[in-house]
Amino acid sequence: MQKRIYGVETEYGIIFTPEGRKTLPVEKAIRFLFEKLITTEHFLNVFLENGARFYQDTGCHPEYATPECASPRDVILYDKAGERILEDLQIYAEEKIRDERIAGKLSIFKNNTDFVGNSYGCHENYLVDRDVDFYYLAEQLIPFLVTRQIYTGAGKVFQTQDGVHYCVSQRAQHIYQKISGTTTNDRSIINTRDEPHADREKYRRLHVIVGDSNMSEYTNFLKIGTCAVVLQMIEDNYINQDFTLRNPVKAIKDISYDTTCKRKLRLDNGREYSPINIQREYCEMAQKYLEQYPVSDELKMAVEMWQFSLDCLDSDPDKLDRHIDWLIKRRMIQSYIDRKDTTWNDPRVFMLDLQYHDIRMNRGLYYLLERAGSVERVLEDEEIIKGKTEPPPDTRARMRGEFIKLARQNSIQYDLDWSNIRLGNLLNVRVICNNPFETDIEKVAELVRTIQKTNLRKTSLSKLVIQS
Repeated sequence: MQKRIYGVETEYGIIFTPEGRKTLPVEKAIRFLFEKLITTEHFLNVFLENGARFYQDTGCHPEYATPECASPRDVILYDKAGERILEDLQIYAEEKIRDERIAGKLSIFKNNTDFVGNSYGCHENYLVDRDVDFYYLAEQLIPFLVTRQIYTGAGKVFQTQDGVHYCVSQRAQHIYQKISGTTTNDRSIINTRDEPHADREKYRRLHVIVGDSNMSEYTNFLKIGTCAVVLQMIEDNYINQDFTLRNPVKAIKDISYDTTCKRKLRLDNGREYSPINIQREYCEMAQKYLEQYPVSDELKMAVEMWQFSLDCLDSDPDKLDRHIDWLIKRRMIQSYIDRKDTTWNDPRVFMLDLQYHDIRMNRGLYYLLERAGSVERVLEDEEIIKGKTEPPPDTRARMRGEFIKLARQNSIQYDLDWSNIRLGNLLNVRVICNNPFETDIEKVAELVRTIQKTNLRKTSLSKLVIQS
Protein backbone atom coordinates (compact mmCIF):
# COMPACT_ATOMS: atom_id res chain seq x y z
CA MET A 1 0.00 0.00 0.00
CA GLN A 2 1.46 3.33 -1.07
CA LYS A 3 -1.41 5.15 0.65
CA ARG A 4 -1.86 4.15 4.27
CA ILE A 5 -3.75 5.34 7.34
CA TYR A 6 -1.77 5.70 10.58
CA GLY A 7 -2.79 6.30 14.16
CA VAL A 8 -1.30 6.20 17.66
CA GLU A 9 -3.08 5.64 20.98
CA THR A 10 -1.21 6.94 24.03
CA GLU A 11 -2.10 6.10 27.61
CA TYR A 12 -0.83 8.64 30.13
CA GLY A 13 0.22 8.16 33.73
CA ILE A 14 -1.44 10.53 36.20
CA ILE A 15 -0.43 11.24 39.80
CA PHE A 16 -1.79 13.60 42.45
CA THR A 17 0.72 14.42 45.18
CA PRO A 18 -1.04 16.00 48.22
CA GLU A 19 0.61 18.70 50.29
CA GLY A 20 -1.51 18.09 53.36
CA ARG A 21 -3.85 15.56 54.90
CA LYS A 22 -6.54 16.04 52.30
CA THR A 23 -5.95 14.14 49.08
CA LEU A 24 -7.68 13.59 45.77
CA PRO A 25 -8.49 10.19 44.22
CA VAL A 26 -7.07 9.79 40.74
CA GLU A 27 -10.57 8.96 39.48
CA LYS A 28 -11.77 12.42 40.50
CA ALA A 29 -8.71 14.10 38.96
CA ILE A 30 -9.50 12.41 35.66
CA ARG A 31 -13.11 13.59 35.85
CA PHE A 32 -11.82 17.14 36.24
CA LEU A 33 -9.75 16.63 33.08
CA PHE A 34 -12.86 15.65 31.13
CA GLU A 35 -15.14 18.26 32.68
CA LYS A 36 -13.98 20.98 30.29
CA LEU A 37 -14.91 18.74 27.36
CA ILE A 38 -18.48 17.92 28.45
CA THR A 39 -20.72 17.62 25.40
CA THR A 40 -23.72 15.52 24.49
CA GLU A 41 -21.33 12.59 24.16
CA HIS A 42 -20.42 10.09 26.87
CA PHE A 43 -18.67 11.91 29.69
CA LEU A 44 -15.40 9.96 29.63
CA ASN A 45 -15.30 9.34 25.87
CA VAL A 46 -15.04 12.46 23.73
CA PHE A 47 -14.15 13.11 20.11
CA LEU A 48 -12.34 16.41 19.59
CA GLU A 49 -12.42 19.12 16.94
CA ASN A 50 -9.14 17.88 15.46
CA GLY A 51 -10.76 14.49 14.81
CA ALA A 52 -8.99 12.72 17.69
CA ARG A 53 -10.56 10.75 20.54
CA PHE A 54 -9.93 11.36 24.25
CA TYR A 55 -11.19 8.84 26.80
CA GLN A 56 -10.49 7.04 30.06
CA ASP A 57 -8.85 3.67 29.62
CA THR A 58 -8.51 0.68 31.95
CA GLY A 59 -6.60 1.47 35.14
CA CYS A 60 -7.61 5.14 35.35
CA HIS A 61 -5.39 6.32 32.53
CA PRO A 62 -6.43 9.20 30.30
CA GLU A 63 -5.88 8.05 26.71
CA TYR A 64 -5.56 10.08 23.54
CA ALA A 65 -5.98 8.51 20.11
CA THR A 66 -4.80 10.60 17.17
CA PRO A 67 -7.16 11.20 14.27
CA GLU A 68 -6.67 9.11 11.15
CA CYS A 69 -3.47 10.37 9.51
CA ALA A 70 -2.16 9.75 5.99
CA SER A 71 1.55 10.13 6.77
CA PRO A 72 4.04 9.39 9.57
CA ARG A 73 4.73 13.09 10.03
CA ASP A 74 1.05 13.83 10.59
CA VAL A 75 0.89 11.07 13.19
CA ILE A 76 3.64 12.59 15.30
CA LEU A 77 2.19 16.07 14.79
CA TYR A 78 -1.21 15.03 16.13
CA ASP A 79 0.42 12.97 18.86
CA LYS A 80 2.22 16.13 20.02
CA ALA A 81 -1.00 18.11 19.67
CA GLY A 82 -2.53 15.57 22.06
CA GLU A 83 0.11 16.44 24.67
CA ARG A 84 -0.78 20.12 24.35
CA ILE A 85 -4.52 19.39 24.60
CA LEU A 86 -3.93 17.34 27.73
CA GLU A 87 -1.74 20.10 29.18
CA ASP A 88 -4.61 22.58 28.73
CA LEU A 89 -6.98 20.17 30.46
CA GLN A 90 -4.46 19.67 33.25
CA ILE A 91 -4.33 23.43 33.91
CA TYR A 92 -8.13 23.48 34.06
CA ALA A 93 -8.18 20.46 36.41
CA GLU A 94 -5.66 22.11 38.72
CA GLU A 95 -7.97 25.14 39.01
CA LYS A 96 -10.86 22.84 39.94
CA ILE A 97 -8.69 21.11 42.54
CA ARG A 98 -7.85 24.48 44.11
CA ASP A 99 -11.57 25.28 44.19
CA GLU A 100 -11.99 22.09 46.25
CA ARG A 101 -9.40 23.52 48.69
CA ILE A 102 -7.08 20.56 48.17
CA ALA A 103 -3.39 21.43 48.26
CA GLY A 104 -1.16 19.37 46.01
CA LYS A 105 0.33 18.83 42.60
CA LEU A 106 -1.25 17.09 39.62
CA SER A 107 1.25 15.50 37.24
CA ILE A 108 0.70 13.77 33.90
CA PHE A 109 3.42 11.66 32.31
CA LYS A 110 3.85 10.33 28.80
CA ASN A 111 5.67 7.16 29.80
CA ASN A 112 4.90 3.44 30.12
CA THR A 113 5.57 2.34 33.71
CA ASP A 114 4.92 3.47 37.25
CA PHE A 115 6.89 2.96 40.46
CA VAL A 116 5.01 -0.21 41.45
CA GLY A 117 5.58 -2.08 38.20
CA ASN A 118 2.39 -1.40 36.27
CA SER A 119 2.65 -0.76 32.55
CA TYR A 120 0.43 1.25 30.20
CA GLY A 121 0.81 1.38 26.49
CA CYS A 122 1.51 3.28 23.34
CA HIS A 123 -0.31 1.46 20.53
CA GLU A 124 0.49 2.00 16.88
CA ASN A 125 -2.15 1.37 14.23
CA TYR A 126 -1.47 0.78 10.56
CA LEU A 127 -4.09 0.15 7.88
CA VAL A 128 -2.92 -2.88 5.91
CA ASP A 129 -4.09 -4.78 2.86
CA ARG A 130 -6.38 -7.66 3.87
CA ASP A 131 -5.06 -9.72 0.97
CA VAL A 132 -1.81 -10.17 2.92
CA ASP A 133 -2.05 -13.11 5.31
CA PHE A 134 -2.01 -11.70 8.84
CA TYR A 135 0.22 -14.36 10.38
CA TYR A 136 2.69 -14.16 7.51
CA LEU A 137 2.83 -10.41 8.01
CA ALA A 138 3.29 -10.80 11.77
CA GLU A 139 6.12 -13.34 11.43
CA GLN A 140 7.93 -11.08 8.96
CA LEU A 141 7.46 -8.04 11.16
CA ILE A 142 8.24 -9.42 14.63
CA PRO A 143 12.07 -9.57 14.28
CA PHE A 144 11.97 -5.95 13.14
CA LEU A 145 9.75 -4.86 16.05
CA VAL A 146 11.81 -6.76 18.63
CA THR A 147 15.08 -5.15 17.53
CA ARG A 148 13.91 -1.63 16.61
CA GLN A 149 13.90 -0.61 20.29
CA ILE A 150 17.60 0.25 19.90
CA TYR A 151 16.45 3.50 18.29
CA THR A 152 12.83 3.77 19.48
CA GLY A 153 13.21 3.00 23.20
CA ALA A 154 12.33 5.69 25.75
CA GLY A 155 14.89 4.52 28.33
CA LYS A 156 14.22 3.47 31.92
CA VAL A 157 16.09 3.30 35.23
CA PHE A 158 15.18 -0.11 36.70
CA GLN A 159 15.82 -1.25 40.26
CA THR A 160 16.45 -5.02 40.28
CA GLN A 161 17.84 -7.57 42.71
CA ASP A 162 21.21 -7.09 41.00
CA GLY A 163 21.13 -3.34 41.48
CA VAL A 164 20.16 -0.42 39.27
CA HIS A 165 20.13 -0.89 35.50
CA TYR A 166 19.53 1.64 32.76
CA CYS A 167 17.48 -0.08 30.07
CA VAL A 168 16.77 0.85 26.48
CA SER A 169 13.00 0.29 26.61
CA GLN A 170 10.24 0.73 29.18
CA ARG A 171 7.72 -1.53 27.49
CA ALA A 172 10.00 -4.49 26.70
CA GLN A 173 9.96 -5.84 30.26
CA HIS A 174 6.17 -6.20 30.12
CA ILE A 175 5.87 -8.28 26.93
CA TYR A 176 5.03 -11.97 27.38
CA GLN A 177 3.82 -13.29 24.01
CA LYS A 178 4.49 -12.92 20.30
CA ILE A 179 0.84 -12.53 19.27
CA SER A 180 -2.28 -12.36 21.44
CA GLY A 181 -5.73 -10.85 21.65
CA THR A 182 -5.23 -8.94 24.90
CA THR A 183 -3.48 -5.64 25.63
CA THR A 184 -3.55 -5.66 29.44
CA ASN A 185 -2.60 -9.10 30.79
CA ASP A 186 -0.54 -11.36 28.53
CA ARG A 187 0.78 -8.46 26.49
CA SER A 188 2.20 -9.34 23.12
CA ILE A 189 4.32 -7.76 20.41
CA ILE A 190 1.39 -7.71 17.96
CA ASN A 191 -2.26 -7.72 18.97
CA THR A 192 -4.82 -9.66 16.92
CA ARG A 193 -7.53 -7.00 17.24
CA ASP A 194 -9.26 -6.72 13.88
CA GLU A 195 -11.24 -3.49 14.01
CA PRO A 196 -10.27 -1.62 10.83
CA HIS A 197 -12.97 1.06 11.18
CA ALA A 198 -13.01 0.81 7.38
CA ASP A 199 -14.14 -1.53 4.62
CA ARG A 200 -13.46 -4.98 6.13
CA GLU A 201 -13.28 -6.54 2.69
CA LYS A 202 -10.28 -4.39 1.77
CA TYR A 203 -8.45 -3.57 4.99
CA ARG A 204 -7.48 -4.71 8.41
CA ARG A 205 -5.85 -2.76 11.24
CA LEU A 206 -2.42 -3.86 12.38
CA HIS A 207 -2.30 -3.15 16.12
CA VAL A 208 1.28 -2.95 17.45
CA ILE A 209 1.44 -2.70 21.25
CA VAL A 210 5.14 -3.23 21.89
CA GLY A 211 6.42 0.33 21.42
CA ASP A 212 7.38 2.95 24.00
CA SER A 213 5.76 6.37 24.30
CA ASN A 214 8.22 8.85 22.84
CA MET A 215 8.89 12.44 23.83
CA SER A 216 11.40 12.99 21.01
CA GLU A 217 9.82 13.97 17.69
CA TYR A 218 12.82 12.49 15.90
CA THR A 219 12.42 9.13 17.65
CA ASN A 220 8.68 9.05 17.05
CA PHE A 221 9.01 9.83 13.34
CA LEU A 222 11.71 7.17 12.99
CA LYS A 223 9.51 4.61 14.77
CA ILE A 224 6.48 5.15 12.53
CA GLY A 225 8.36 5.77 9.28
CA THR A 226 10.60 2.70 9.41
CA CYS A 227 7.68 0.42 10.32
CA ALA A 228 5.71 1.81 7.38
CA VAL A 229 8.57 1.01 4.98
CA VAL A 230 8.89 -2.55 6.30
CA LEU A 231 5.12 -3.05 6.02
CA GLN A 232 5.18 -1.90 2.42
CA MET A 233 8.02 -4.33 1.64
CA ILE A 234 6.07 -7.18 3.25
CA GLU A 235 2.93 -6.35 1.27
CA ASP A 236 4.99 -6.36 -1.93
CA ASN A 237 6.55 -9.70 -0.95
CA TYR A 238 9.97 -8.06 -1.14
CA ILE A 239 11.60 -9.43 2.02
CA ASN A 240 13.59 -12.48 1.02
CA GLN A 241 15.51 -13.24 4.23
CA ASP A 242 14.39 -15.12 7.32
CA PHE A 243 15.14 -13.36 10.62
CA THR A 244 12.78 -15.46 12.74
CA LEU A 245 14.05 -15.31 16.31
CA ARG A 246 14.25 -18.51 18.33
CA ASN A 247 12.73 -16.76 21.35
CA PRO A 248 11.50 -13.27 20.49
CA VAL A 249 9.96 -12.64 23.93
CA LYS A 250 13.26 -13.36 25.67
CA ALA A 251 15.13 -11.43 22.98
CA ILE A 252 13.12 -8.27 23.50
CA LYS A 253 14.04 -8.25 27.19
CA ASP A 254 17.71 -9.12 26.55
CA ILE A 255 18.03 -6.28 24.05
CA SER A 256 16.54 -3.80 26.49
CA TYR A 257 19.17 -4.64 29.12
CA ASP A 258 22.06 -4.31 26.64
CA THR A 259 22.84 -0.64 26.00
CA THR A 260 25.67 -1.62 23.63
CA CYS A 261 22.97 -3.01 21.28
CA LYS A 262 25.47 -5.67 20.17
CA ARG A 263 24.54 -8.76 22.18
CA LYS A 264 24.01 -11.70 19.82
CA LEU A 265 20.54 -13.17 19.35
CA ARG A 266 19.94 -16.69 18.12
CA LEU A 267 17.70 -17.13 15.11
CA ASP A 268 15.57 -20.15 14.34
CA ASN A 269 18.05 -21.19 11.65
CA GLY A 270 20.88 -21.29 14.19
CA ARG A 271 22.65 -18.13 13.06
CA GLU A 272 23.42 -15.33 15.49
CA TYR A 273 22.90 -11.63 14.85
CA SER A 274 23.07 -8.53 17.01
CA PRO A 275 20.08 -6.16 17.02
CA ILE A 276 22.13 -3.72 14.96
CA ASN A 277 22.91 -6.47 12.41
CA ILE A 278 19.23 -7.39 12.04
CA GLN A 279 18.20 -3.76 11.67
CA ARG A 280 20.95 -3.21 9.08
CA GLU A 281 19.61 -6.09 7.02
CA TYR A 282 16.12 -4.59 7.04
CA CYS A 283 17.51 -1.12 6.31
CA GLU A 284 19.65 -2.30 3.38
CA MET A 285 16.64 -4.10 1.90
CA ALA A 286 14.65 -0.89 2.29
CA GLN A 287 17.33 1.10 0.46
CA LYS A 288 17.19 -1.32 -2.47
CA TYR A 289 13.40 -1.31 -2.33
CA LEU A 290 13.38 2.48 -2.67
CA GLU A 291 15.27 2.15 -5.96
CA GLN A 292 12.64 -0.14 -7.46
CA TYR A 293 9.27 0.86 -6.00
CA PRO A 294 7.43 4.18 -5.57
CA VAL A 295 7.80 5.44 -2.02
CA SER A 296 6.79 8.76 -0.45
CA ASP A 297 9.40 11.40 0.35
CA GLU A 298 8.65 10.99 4.05
CA LEU A 299 9.48 7.30 3.94
CA LYS A 300 12.68 8.06 2.03
CA MET A 301 13.62 10.49 4.80
CA ALA A 302 12.82 7.83 7.41
CA VAL A 303 15.20 5.40 5.70
CA GLU A 304 17.97 8.03 5.68
CA MET A 305 17.42 8.66 9.41
CA TRP A 306 17.39 4.89 9.96
CA GLN A 307 20.77 4.45 8.29
CA PHE A 308 22.24 7.39 10.23
CA SER A 309 20.97 6.02 13.55
CA LEU A 310 22.35 2.53 12.92
CA ASP A 311 25.75 3.92 11.91
CA CYS A 312 25.90 5.94 15.13
CA LEU A 313 24.75 3.04 17.32
CA ASP A 314 27.45 0.88 15.77
CA SER A 315 30.33 3.32 16.14
CA ASP A 316 29.47 6.04 18.67
CA PRO A 317 25.97 5.96 20.27
CA ASP A 318 26.57 9.30 22.00
CA LYS A 319 26.18 10.96 18.58
CA LEU A 320 22.46 10.24 19.01
CA ASP A 321 22.10 11.97 22.39
CA ARG A 322 20.11 14.75 20.71
CA HIS A 323 17.96 12.40 18.63
CA ILE A 324 16.91 9.18 20.38
CA ASP A 325 14.92 9.24 23.63
CA TRP A 326 16.86 6.64 25.60
CA LEU A 327 20.17 8.31 24.74
CA ILE A 328 18.89 11.85 25.35
CA LYS A 329 17.68 10.77 28.78
CA ARG A 330 20.88 8.87 29.60
CA ARG A 331 22.98 11.93 28.77
CA MET A 332 20.75 14.10 30.96
CA ILE A 333 20.95 11.75 33.95
CA GLN A 334 24.68 11.16 33.59
CA SER A 335 25.25 14.92 33.48
CA TYR A 336 23.30 15.26 36.73
CA ILE A 337 25.24 12.43 38.37
CA ASP A 338 28.55 13.99 37.38
CA ARG A 339 27.47 17.46 38.50
CA LYS A 340 26.17 16.28 41.90
CA ASP A 341 28.95 13.71 42.40
CA THR A 342 26.38 10.99 43.06
CA THR A 343 25.52 7.55 41.60
CA TRP A 344 22.76 5.84 39.62
CA ASN A 345 21.41 4.52 42.95
CA ASP A 346 20.48 8.03 44.06
CA PRO A 347 16.65 8.27 44.49
CA ARG A 348 16.77 11.60 42.66
CA VAL A 349 17.86 9.73 39.54
CA PHE A 350 14.54 7.85 39.50
CA MET A 351 12.71 11.18 39.77
CA LEU A 352 14.72 12.60 36.86
CA ASP A 353 13.73 9.56 34.82
CA LEU A 354 10.05 10.22 35.54
CA GLN A 355 10.21 13.99 35.11
CA TYR A 356 11.67 13.59 31.64
CA HIS A 357 8.15 12.48 30.61
CA ASP A 358 6.17 15.28 32.33
CA ILE A 359 4.00 16.81 29.60
CA ARG A 360 3.93 20.32 31.12
CA MET A 361 6.19 22.47 29.00
CA ASN A 362 7.28 24.50 32.02
CA ARG A 363 8.04 21.44 34.17
CA GLY A 364 8.96 18.49 31.97
CA LEU A 365 12.68 17.86 31.63
CA TYR A 366 12.38 16.90 27.97
CA TYR A 367 10.87 20.31 27.29
CA LEU A 368 13.63 21.97 29.33
CA LEU A 369 16.10 20.34 26.95
CA GLU A 370 14.00 21.35 23.96
CA ARG A 371 13.97 25.01 25.03
CA ALA A 372 17.73 24.84 25.45
CA GLY A 373 18.10 23.60 21.87
CA SER A 374 19.51 20.27 23.11
CA VAL A 375 17.26 17.96 21.08
CA GLU A 376 16.60 17.54 17.37
CA ARG A 377 13.12 18.45 16.20
CA VAL A 378 10.94 17.47 13.26
CA LEU A 379 7.96 19.76 13.83
CA GLU A 380 7.27 23.48 14.28
CA ASP A 381 5.42 24.80 17.32
CA GLU A 382 2.92 26.64 15.14
CA GLU A 383 1.74 23.49 13.37
CA ILE A 384 1.38 21.63 16.69
CA ILE A 385 -0.83 24.43 18.02
CA LYS A 386 -2.90 24.34 14.83
CA GLY A 387 -3.21 20.55 15.21
CA LYS A 388 -5.05 21.01 18.52
CA THR A 389 -8.16 22.23 16.69
CA GLU A 390 -7.70 21.51 12.97
CA PRO A 391 -8.08 17.91 11.70
CA PRO A 392 -5.83 16.38 9.04
CA PRO A 393 -6.97 17.70 5.63
CA ASP A 394 -6.52 14.42 3.75
CA THR A 395 -8.45 11.80 5.76
CA ARG A 396 -11.94 11.10 7.07
CA ALA A 397 -11.02 13.00 10.26
CA ARG A 398 -11.56 16.26 8.36
CA MET A 399 -15.25 15.50 8.02
CA ARG A 400 -15.58 14.46 11.66
CA GLY A 401 -13.83 17.58 12.92
CA GLU A 402 -15.99 19.88 10.79
CA PHE A 403 -19.15 18.17 12.07
CA ILE A 404 -18.09 18.53 15.69
CA LYS A 405 -17.39 22.25 15.29
CA LEU A 406 -20.69 22.80 13.51
CA ALA A 407 -22.71 20.83 16.06
CA ARG A 408 -21.18 22.68 19.01
CA GLN A 409 -21.64 26.08 17.40
CA ASN A 410 -25.33 25.35 16.82
CA SER A 411 -26.02 23.38 20.03
CA ILE A 412 -26.96 20.34 17.97
CA GLN A 413 -27.17 16.99 19.70
CA TYR A 414 -24.84 14.39 18.21
CA ASP A 415 -23.07 11.13 18.85
CA LEU A 416 -20.29 9.55 16.84
CA ASP A 417 -17.53 6.98 16.53
CA TRP A 418 -14.75 6.52 13.99
CA SER A 419 -17.08 5.57 11.11
CA ASN A 420 -20.48 7.00 12.09
CA ILE A 421 -21.99 10.36 12.94
CA ARG A 422 -25.52 10.69 14.32
CA LEU A 423 -27.27 14.06 14.53
CA GLY A 424 -30.55 15.52 15.75
CA ASN A 425 -32.64 15.34 18.90
CA LEU A 426 -33.42 11.68 18.22
CA LEU A 427 -30.00 11.05 16.66
CA ASN A 428 -31.99 10.01 13.60
CA VAL A 429 -29.72 11.57 10.98
CA ARG A 430 -26.83 9.23 10.35
CA VAL A 431 -23.69 9.63 8.28
CA ILE A 432 -21.63 6.51 7.55
CA CYS A 433 -18.11 6.72 6.16
CA ASN A 434 -16.22 3.45 5.82
CA ASN A 435 -13.53 4.98 3.61
CA PRO A 436 -10.83 6.52 5.85
CA PHE A 437 -9.27 8.25 2.83
CA GLU A 438 -12.49 10.16 2.10
CA THR A 439 -12.27 13.88 2.87
CA ASP A 440 -15.32 15.50 1.32
CA ILE A 441 -18.52 13.60 0.55
CA GLU A 442 -20.96 15.74 -1.41
CA LYS A 443 -24.00 14.32 0.36
CA VAL A 444 -22.37 15.10 3.70
CA ALA A 445 -21.51 18.63 2.55
CA GLU A 446 -25.15 19.05 1.55
CA LEU A 447 -26.26 17.89 4.98
CA VAL A 448 -23.92 20.43 6.58
CA ARG A 449 -25.48 23.22 4.54
CA THR A 450 -28.95 22.02 5.55
CA ILE A 451 -28.01 22.01 9.23
CA GLN A 452 -26.63 25.52 8.95
CA LYS A 453 -30.01 26.69 7.67
CA THR A 454 -32.20 24.63 9.94
CA ASN A 455 -32.10 24.35 13.70
CA LEU A 456 -32.36 20.61 14.31
CA ARG A 457 -33.63 21.21 17.82
CA LYS A 458 -36.93 22.43 16.37
CA THR A 459 -37.14 20.36 13.21
CA SER A 460 -38.37 16.79 13.05
CA LEU A 461 -36.41 14.90 10.42
CA SER A 462 -37.36 11.56 9.00
CA LYS A 463 -34.80 8.81 9.45
CA LEU A 464 -31.90 9.48 7.09
CA VAL A 465 -28.85 7.36 6.42
CA ILE A 466 -26.01 8.59 4.23
CA GLN A 467 -23.68 5.84 3.06
CA SER A 468 -20.25 6.40 1.53
